[in-house]
This record gives sequence, structure tokens and C-alpha cells, in this order.
Amino acid sequence: MSTGKMKMPDRTQEAVRQQLEAMGAGLFEVGVFDSASERMILRAWDKETAIKSIPWLRFENLKGRNIYIRPAGIHSLSLVDDLTADALHTMRRQGFTPALVVETSPRNFQAWLQHGRTLDKPLSTAVAKALATQFHGDHGSADWRHFGRLAGFTNRKEKYRLANGHFPYVRLIEATGAAYERASTFVQEIEDRLKREVEETEAGLRLFQLKSRRTESAATKPIEHFRNDSKYAGAQSRSDMAYAVYALDHAVSEDEVQDAIASQDLSFKGSPLRQADYVNRIIEKAHRYLRSHGMRR
Repeated sequence: MSTGKMKMPDRTQEAVRQQLEAMGAGLFEVGVFDSASERMILRAWDKETAIKSIPWLRFENLKGRNIYIRPAGIHSLSLVDDLTADALHTMRRQGFTPALVVETSPRNFQAWLQHGRTLDKPLSTAVAKALATQFHGDHGSADWRHFGRLAGFTNRKEKYRLANGHFPYVRLIEATGAAYERASTFVQEIEDRLKREVEETEAGLRLFQLKSRRTESAATKPIEHFRNDSKYAGAQSRSDMAYAVYALDHAVSEDEVQDAIASQDLSFKGSPLRQADYVNRIIEKAHRYLRSHGMRR
């Protein structure tokens, strides 16, 4: 009969395993972020490889790096970040029970919702933003491929350092992996709204293009003209898109158009990299629109 002590379960390994199973992706992207250098080490792993890599992740975490995770590629989940316990209760009561809940710092939570079907990038981002609005989550984290924290490791943000000098663990609260009750109807509502917005935008751009042709000899309108136009109702991406189409169609250089869009305050988009990505996306969409409608550029 063995007299050795019973081996205690590895709580980090169990938390990671449960989180990955609840997320249900075939492949994950694991990010190891160093806030001092703002450098992210990115690895694409399946579930078993991620579990086998826990010792390395633990070592990196001990060095002060934060451990993040997201599904690789398009997927069937939405992350809602920066939630309170009351918000989680409201989600469950309204038929939005999360597939996974992680406490990222004391009394602050991330929820992953399972839609039951893979969403394309625009729809996934729209759904994430709608969920963030409805449950007062972080809009800056609401997009199709945002990272969430991986349970079982410590949150190394300095503002969360405890009185004893340690950092709080990212805790797994629940991990059912189940689709929420209103998944089908909610996603369909957002999909229908997106289609209407696209149709309205295209109709407005066609009308604008016809009008701009008639006044082509006039001086080119500045971006402020579009930002102040009431028909865009303060929707910055719509006014920026309209300006980009107009300016490119009137032979304004791409560099000038980029500079004009970037001249506004884009800090709400996040880091300088994300701001630049927003400007580039507007330019790319404008070029696609012009090509698809047989316009000049």
C-alpha cells in the first residue's frame, strides 16, 4: 500500500481546460502581452497544445506578462468585457446566459456568449457592439476578434496589485459552453439591421455621386462638410466613408484623404495602430465602392 501523499490537482490546468472546452474552438490564439514593451507574443494552438504549454505560460506570467486568448479565425462567440455582477444577472434574466464567465479582477467580469453558428466578421463585430451596449460592457473590446483573459493566471496590471504585493488570479466562474437562449432571434435582428444600414448607405452614396457629378467643376468639399451634414446623424464612419468616396472620385490623392480622416480625434478607436487601421479600412471600402459602381477610381 502506498504511503505517499495524494497528488493535488493542478488548478491552473483544470481552469484552462474548462475554459477551452467551453469556448469550443478547434484552434485558439494565445497572446502573451508584456505591458512594459507593449509586445505581444502570439501562438496558434489547439486545446491539447495549449494545455501542454501551461508551464511556459505560467513562467511568462510570473515575469509580469498577461495571458490572453481568443478563437482563431471567424467563430461563433462574442466577448462582452468589463461587466459587473449585476450585469451578469441581467444577462441571464433576459435570455443571454453566457457560455463562459471569467472574473478578471475582483468583481469585474468577462462573458463569452455562444451564438450557435459562425458569424462573419462584420456581423460578429455588430453583435459584439450590440451586446456591449445592452449590458453596459466595454465598447473598446467589442469586435469580432478581441482577446479575453485566460483563467488560471494572474492579472498583472499594476492597478490591480493587492495590498500584500501580489496580483489577483483570473478566476473561472462558469463554463457550460451552451448557446444562450435568445441566440437565434438576437443575431437575426442584428443581421437584418445591418442589411438595412448597408442598403441605406448605398442609396445615399448613389444619390451623392449623382449630385457630385453635377458640381464636379466646383471646388472640392472639405471633410468638415460631411462631418457637419445632418443626414449622417453624427455617425462618424458614415460621414468619413462619404467623404472618402467623394474625394477619391474628385481626384484628391489618397494621402490627402487619409490625412483628412486622421485629422479628427480617433482616440476612442484605441491605440494608434487601431486608429490607423480604421483610416485604412475607410480608404479600402471607398475604393471598392468606386470600382463596383464604375466610377472614376
